[in-house]
Amino acid sequence: MRVIGSGGEQLGVLTIEQALSKAQEEGMDLVEVSPLAKPPVCKIMDYGKFKYLEKKKQNEAKKNQVVVLLKEVKFRPRTEEHDYNVKIKKVREFLEDSNKARITVMFRGREMSHRELGQKVLQEIIEDLKDVAIIESAPRMEGRQMFMILAPNPKMLQAQRSRAEAAAKAAAAKPGDAPAAAPAAAPSAAPAPAPAGDKPASP
Repeated sequence: MRVIGSGGEQLGVLTIEQALSKAQEEGMDLVEVSPLAKPPVCKIMDYGKFKYLEKKKQNEAKKNQVVVLLKEVKFRPRTEEHDYNVKIKKVREFLEDSNKARITVMFRGREMSHRELGQKVLQEIIEDLKDVAIIESAPRMEGRQMFMILAPNPKMLQAQRSRAEAAAKAAAAKPGDAPAAAPAAAPSAAPAPAPAGDKPASP
């Protein structure tokens, strides 16, 4: 097997006994890193530390991973105005948080013969959310439901990022409280000229 030392140096092709002996001399482990190579490649390392660092990398990757949620909001073909406004507000907030929304219109009984009412509801929603949403999946029927999927408007997300960057720059550039400058001394008043008709007093 080809062996790589703990410092990354090439130790050449060794027998497994020689490789294990070198790993034991350094108080480390012999780990096979490329079993399909010819000959297989092993590395001398602290396996416990290696696993710890790998797990740490995975956790960091998860922190940086953007998770997009899909929330379903249900409407009826004849949704009351107050209920409609409350649901639209929730959808707007959800989209502004960079998530997606599935908008579903549910039909019951004879309402199935008036699908145009569901289409009208979805068109109103599209119009009311056009500043924060784009249509990812166009309206379509599925059983007794008509639904569409809305995604965040890229222009809205870009505007949010721009505002966040501007706020961060403003916070970083904000100067500390500088000591107040001493007020400038007021100029001394010049003596008033004597009236033209007065003569200086005789000594």
